[in-house]
Amino acid sequence: MQPTAPELEILKLLWQNQPRSARDLHDEIEVQFHWSYSSTRKTLERMGEKGLVSISSQGNKKLYTAQVDKVKTLASYAQDFARRIFELDGPLPVAMFADSKLIDDGEIADLEKLLKGLSDDKEA
Repeated sequence: MQPTAPELEILKLLWQNQPRSARDLHDEIEVQFHWSYSSTRKTLERMGEKGLVSISSQGNKKLYTAQVDKVKTLASYAQDFARRIFELDGPLPVAMFADSKLIDDGEIADLEKLLKGLSDDKEA
């Protein structure tokens, strides 16, 4: 299951630093989505139900941790975007991710394999 755009933004924050509280996540995405704190908490709840995040407690505070693999999620998202928007059927060039702030050099090779695999799966 592919995360929605707001869910992806939350996952990106979690991939950078986790676990995080709902308040911490809300403070970072509030400007982008113009959400109330309750909307952020509800989104995190739904993400937990979908298996995108795990929820643990520390005292009376809930902490959220990403449960989906960063590279697999980004590869799927990128391949779907390329196919739906640009009608590209082949694998995406990994060079387009070279300056990404989300993935490091060690993850580029994994991303390349996943993108090729996703492309091969669609051609079969």
